[in-house]
Amino acid sequence: MDWLYPTCNVVQRFTLRAFADWEVTGRENVPSMGPLVVVANHLSNLDPPLLGASLPRRIRFLAKDTLFVGGPLVRWFLGSYGAFPVNRDGADVRAYRWALNLLNNDGALVVFPEGTRSKNGQMQKAKPGVVGLVRSAKASILPVAITGTERMGTWMRAVNPTGRIRVRIGEVFSLPDIEGRLSKEVTESLNTMIMQRVAELLPEEYRGEYRDLGRSVRSAD
Repeated sequence: MDWLYPTCNVVQRFTLRAFADWEVTGRENVPSMGPLVVVANHLSNLDPPLLGASLPRRIRFLAKDTLFVGGPLVRWFLGSYGAFPVNRDGADVRAYRWALNLLNNDGALVVFPEGTRSKNGQMQKAKPGVVGLVRSAKASILPVAITGTERMGTWMRAVNPTGRIRVRIGEVFSLPDIEGRLSKEVTESLNTMIMQRVAELLPEEYRGEYRDLGRSVRSAD
């Protein structure tokens, strides 16, 4: 269903322009090709369609599997839009293989490393799975910061988004090339580095677990 994704984006852009103060900066930073992992903070259910409407590239998502239990029509819609179910309670080999296959075919995947929506709009400590996926696919990483969607609530707000919504796209980067199996400490360090890039793009009140890290990076600049 190649028509569904662009159609949804056209509609979403219309609602954002009609009802919200929506602004996107940094679109020029999005690579037009090659394996890409888009890493963003996660504030609400509006974030996936917001990113679809904001990024100038076809993107796909890993979505919690509970969203797919609403019946065949819901599963069809989510799958056609580009979402794949993932079990967040443990290692999901099927979802990992899907994501890796997408990236190995030069696709772009959105990942919310926190694993769930932020509390009170503030970033939570990220889960480490994104590091292994990026390394296996040799993918580039695109940090994206979202503000203003934390009060959107249910999926239905996609048709009536309001408020001041900002999407800030950072510069693409890669993880350092480290040979062999990574220790837990090194994996955690790389994971923190990824989230640091997102925190840099956010106002301080959104950084949460990464507030001090974001401040230190800004000071170093």
